[in-house]
Amino acid sequence: MAERQVLSTKLSILATSVDEFDCLVAETLPDLLDRATDHLRRFLRETGQWADDISHEKLALRWGYELLERFLVWGRNEVPCRPYFLLDSFIARYLSQPEPFCYHKDLLTPLGRFLDGVTARAVLSRDALMALFYHLYGFGQGQVVRILDLGPTESQRVYKNFERWRRAGWQRAMIESGMTDSELLQIEDQKRRHSEQIIAEADRLLRAVQDHYRKSEPDHFRCLTRQQWAHMFQEGYGYDYRVWHLALCRECLVVTYDLRQDGLAGIPAPRIDLQFRPLSKGRIVSFIMKYREDGNGAGRPTQRLSRTSA
Repeated sequence: MAERQVLSTKLSILATSVDEFDCLVAETLPDLLDRATDHLRRFLRETGQWADDISHEKLALRWGYELLERFLVWGRNEVPCRPYFLLDSFIARYLSQPEPFCYHKDLLTPLGRFLDGVTARAVLSRDALMALFYHLYGFGQGQVVRILDLGPTESQRVYKNFERWRRAGWQRAMIESGMTDSELLQIEDQKRRHSEQIIAEADRLLRAVQDHYRKSEPDHFRCLTRQQWAHMFQEGYGYDYRVWHLALCRECLVVTYDLRQDGLAGIPAPRIDLQFRPLSKGRIVSFIMKYREDGNGAGRPTQRLSRTSA
């Protein structure tokens, strides 16, 4: 009875301003996440997509996190409102779409789940974000540093991102996406035997995956024109933008490479070169040595990037 009264009180709370909304959701965030996750469990059961195991619990939780993050941004534009009821409405509207992205038929294949898994993790983790340059295009740390035009301090952070991803981040992403070692071996074998076919399939899937996950970027991290990218690099600003946007947008990555190719000697143009395992430690050392020998990190100013990692 007491729990019902507490729930009834929370449901009836009215946020009349953006500040009240922010304060209320901050205080009740765990409850909101539980509510979102409960909605998703029920949806999965009702659609025959549920099994009582840890992988499905993780799926519901991950999906709940994603929807709650979107709700926290969207809900601020809906005040005055009752956040709990508004969350119910938001999730119901999302699930009423013809094809929720989580169950896009092409993402049920091992390749689709791999691309979705590493990209979904990149929205939350800077380690995963930097690793996308390797998993999608085969770029190592030194190459990423040069493509993004980073200075010495931020360059060292890139190496640390790759190391943490190799040590723990990649394994976490595979577990969260439900990828098994046999599935990884399967798509690695497909890449060896049918390289052109799997690259074409990855190219098609990547467009849908990146379009979806760019919605999680801050509003100002949008695609720029060729002239705007040129100006950004010439003026030496926008380093957060470069990391967060270029890792999630192949089209803009190709544009910036084309603009700066004279200063990127030895780095191939961005093309899909899938790597299903993290960059090995031996290759990390070789990239560091090559970067130091080339002297590409000398004389650059220190820049700052977002501090998110995992």
